[in-house]
Amino acid sequence: MKVLKRSFAAVILVVSLSSAAFAQVQPPAGAPKPQTPPATPPATQPAPKPAAAPVPFPPDSKIAFIDTNAIAANSAAGKEASKKLSALDGKLRGEVAEKNKALQALQTKLSTGGTVLNDTARAQLEKDIDKAQRDIQYSQQNYQAEMQSLQNDLQMEFQKKLLPIIEEIAKDKGLYAVFSIDGSGAAYWQAGLLLTDEIVKRLDAKK
Repeated sequence: MKVLKRSFAAVILVVSLSSAAFAQVQPPAGAPKPQTPPATPPATQPAPKPAAAPVPFPPDSKIAFIDTNAIAANSAAGKEASKKLSALDGKLRGEVAEKNKALQALQTKLSTGGTVLNDTARAQLEKDIDKAQRDIQYSQQNYQAEMQSLQNDLQMEFQKKLLPIIEEIAKDKGLYAVFSIDGSGAAYWQAGLLLTDEIVKRLDAKK
């Protein structure tokens, strides 16, 4: 059985690196602070509607559908992958932030040095600033490479767990094909044909 191998990277975590990603935006000096709105009593909420009963899988069907994005978002394996990516993201961003602080300190020293710095000291400081800028640029490129590498590893690991379960369910139900609604192009499918919840349960059970 051929199963569409859909990337789940968009669900677990996608981080785009840009120069603005590491910038901290500060409010202008003297800007008024936002006023806290007065507390108001909560509006009466309507009673929640009971959850709709799950639609059973048609016993005579030979095809089924899955939502790979939902599987990645709701399964324990997908959530764990998201945590790993988030942890690496925080670590690498912290490293770049520290280097930015060091660069800002050097730039401040150069701009406020005035006539205090002699030509030799000024030239060395400018070299230090140039080196710090190149170091930050390298760190940002390394950030992208490390995030992409971990993302690829986690995706492969996730698929190794997911694909056997899809095949197992397909054999249990006597299916000819299982399509992912993320990329199948199908305009309609009966609700009972969606096996996402069953796959999440089996995936979590095999942790």
